Amino acid sequence: MPLEAGLLEILACPACHAPLRDEGEELICTGETCGLAYPVRDDIPVLLVDEARRPA
Repeated sequence: MPLEAGLLEILACPACHAPLRDEGEELICTGETCGLAYPVRDDIPVLLVDEARRPA
């Protein structure tokens, strides 16, 4: 289930504060140098840098 648009508008990357893009199973940082991918578990974003994966 995609996140509500209103929620996505207020969420930001905890590492660089750039907006996030919803990719279904994860939220992707849109920052040019960051790009971390944060998991979404049970429809809840896990916005912890330690839980994020680096872009491939």
